[in-house]
Amino acid sequence: MDELWAALEAAFTKETYKVVLSAPVEKGVEKLVLSRKGNGFQVERRVGAQAFHENLDDAGAKALVKKLMGTAYRQYNGWDEKYEHMVRLSKKGKAFYTKTAADSAPKKESAHNREKEYILKEGLPVGPLVEMGVLTPDGRIVKAMYDKFRQINRFLEVVDDALGAHEATKPLRVVDFGCGKSYLTFVLYHYFTVIKGFQVEMTGLDLKKDVIEACNRAAEKFGYQSLRFALGDIRGYQPEGQIDMVVTLHACDTATDHALYNAVNWGAEHIFSVPCCQHELNAQLKTENLPILTRYGIIKERASALFTDAIRANLLTACGYKTQVLEFVDLSHTPKNLLLRAKKANLPLAAKKSALMEAEALMVEFHVSQTLHTLLEKRLHGDILGE
Repeated sequence: MDELWAALEAAFTKETYKVVLSAPVEKGVEKLVLSRKGNGFQVERRVGAQAFHENLDDAGAKALVKKLMGTAYRQYNGWDEKYEHMVRLSKKGKAFYTKTAADSAPKKESAHNREKEYILKEGLPVGPLVEMGVLTPDGRIVKAMYDKFRQINRFLEVVDDALGAHEATKPLRVVDFGCGKSYLTFVLYHYFTVIKGFQVEMTGLDLKKDVIEACNRAAEKFGYQSLRFALGDIRGYQPEGQIDMVVTLHACDTATDHALYNAVNWGAEHIFSVPCCQHELNAQLKTENLPILTRYGIIKERASALFTDAIRANLLTACGYKTQVLEFVDLSHTPKNLLLRAKKANLPLAAKKSALMEAEALMVEFHVSQTLHTLLEKRLHGDILGE
């Protein structure tokens, strides 16, 4: 084994940019590919037609190679700028190492997944993110908060994609329901005003007086003059003038439905909603035809959440919104990873009718009522079905 470790040490150097492990010990195992990405390696494993990736630093990549050589694979091929290194194990475990000029080496990749371009750039401090501990005062990402930084950018990408055609000279009026202590409201304001140069009037709404007071102090501290926070209930809030965008992030259970209902009633052009704590359908769900979905608690809970969001998405479509259900953040970070994005559109009556009938068919099958449907039912049946 010492012979193998010595060969791998010689083959896997700091200049190595590509490694392929092959000649599997067991049949049916795919080769493993490690590619230099920035300051580490991306590991690609294939299972059938699917590819799975993970990122490792140099030490982790080398440790993985040492772990798998001899136990899962018998051949190592690695490339640096000048040489191809090969380590081969015989069936008796003897290691053979060779080094040859890399005349036909695989192409070296120059960036980590081509270094994703984020809307918020590292090196540019954003006050709310510094206060959250996501960025350092000089704008660097705190290592432990990289996932949060990526999540925030993913949300901004979803918004940015929807607002591509918005005119910077036209004021944008935004209401954020159930803002809580989340600094995402502040980051969204920063995006609108600093990055996009929009004129914005933005209101955050919450039920807790101390939260509202703290958020207003923070807005003043950051110099966000057109961002204010108000004490109020989603159900009874009445804004002054037209609202262009409604944001509702993690409003609990049916509070999301009331926020969506208000957005539709106000004729908001854009709706962004990340639902949370969807208990309503879970308490009602039952079915004669598909009992497998209600037999196991965790399956029933997840099915209820997915059914809830499917109904909401269809109802928004029925109200004349082009609606998408997007992944907001990887499941490895939170199970509450769906975002509803809706934009007002001139949809044909047939499309709206189909969306409504699909939602109602699902509710009939599983013997449930759903709050957004209850709130909109009379209006939808009158406008679409002529009842």
